[in-house]
Amino acid sequence: MTQVKQKVFVANFEELRPRIGREIMVDGSKIAVFRLLDDRVKAIGGVCPHKQGPLAEGIVSGEYVYCPLHEYKVSLLDGKVQEPDDGCVATYETAIEDGKVYVLV
Repeated sequence: MTQVKQKVFVANFEELRPRIGREIMVDGSKIAVFRLLDDRVKAIGGVCPHKQGPLAEGIVSGEYVYCPLHEYKVSLLDGKVQEPDDGCVATYETAIEDGKVYVLV
């Protein structure tokens, strides 16, 4: 049985600055949303698996975000922490419709 996903409004696309994260709360969970330099929008769990750093405040480089606490490198594509560190965060689908950005949860 397929679960229907909730579409959560994040922001108007033009309000998202490239490489600057935005944190949203959905049902008590933090989600970090990023606009990449090529205008793709990616969303991942907003808390680093290492020491619970706020990933939306991290530095984006390419398709990765660096946790602001201890520089764990987290993929914005699959949520995996780059070796030699380990861990992962959830990833979420995003949609852009009529200039509005949504996260599907």
